[in-house]
Amino acid sequence: MTDLSKFDANAVGNPNNNIFSLPFPEEDARLVILPVPWEVTVSYTAGTARAPEHILNASLQVDLLDPDYRDVWKQGFYLRPSDKKVLMKSDYLRKEAELYINYIAQGEIVSENKFMCKTLREINEGSLFLNNWVYEQTKELMAQGKLVGLLGGDHSTPFGFYKAIAEKYEDFGILHIDAHCDLRKNYEGFKYSHASVMYNAMEEIPQLKKLVQVGVRDFCDEEFDYMINSNERIITYFDKNIKERQYDGETWKVIADEIINHLPQNVFISFDIDGLDPKLCPHTGTPVQGGFEAEQIFYLFKKVIQSGRKMVGFDLVEVGVSHSEYDENVGARCLFKLCNMMVAANS
Repeated sequence: MTDLSKFDANAVGNPNNNIFSLPFPEEDARLVILPVPWEVTVSYTAGTARAPEHILNASLQVDLLDPDYRDVWKQGFYLRPSDKKVLMKSDYLRKEAELYINYIAQGEIVSENKFMCKTLREINEGSLFLNNWVYEQTKELMAQGKLVGLLGGDHSTPFGFYKAIAEKYEDFGILHIDAHCDLRKNYEGFKYSHASVMYNAMEEIPQLKKLVQVGVRDFCDEEFDYMINSNERIITYFDKNIKERQYDGETWKVIADEIINHLPQNVFISFDIDGLDPKLCPHTGTPVQGGFEAEQIFYLFKKVIQSGRKMVGFDLVEVGVSHSEYDENVGARCLFKLCNMMVAANS
């Protein structure tokens, strides 16, 4: 076990240590964070593939005292190094995807262009590679008895993790914080698009019994129809409706309790940072006005744990990168809260 007798939790962050300046090696950490540097199918602004390394740097500024989960970090968090081969593959396919997206944006027909047909095929094959890689990595970590979190990258990155979770638990639900539904089918021709991750999860993972979405404020007819025809397997709390209920006098506690009542016993938290007010994440891939303060979401998460539900995993995705490192600092603090919650809920 890691000797913490000489570790000063009050000192300046040490860049020679791991995430949050913690001195744990992977073998001693209760929780391991898998970085997934991938953003091939992003449809607006890129940059999230490099979020894990930026969040690592920003995490040195995070103080270790969390009043809700004090000293939980002493059980050990560890962020794996980003896999450079995955990042290189993402960079290559991202350039291909940009050419493809520009092509279809002009109204051109993909089937009439052999190069674009080849590009689309390569991108979809790349997504299959990524899904399998994430599945194998997370499955192996859980087999070792580790608690696991995933750090994206775009929102397509945790799909393989969901599949690994489905093999470990007979049923589970996803609490999905997002400005978007992510329920599009084959968005822009990309089967495993960041905009399709929840559609694919609902279609391919029967163990996923409930998807509860919170903060959605940007969606299309296709997604809305899929949602309302899900036999309440999908419950969506739109940002507009939440705010109108609060304007009429309902408290966030009442709404949060109602949200949690829809969740099954085993809960996976999928946190797309664009669910927050974009003042907190201005460089996320697709910012949308509206959204939450971070403390509102932390309160919701705390109520999940207090309800006695089991937190089986989490992802934090779509954190942008900026010269000021503002997005990364917010992302690092969200990650710290998720890590603390995950360990506290499984102690």
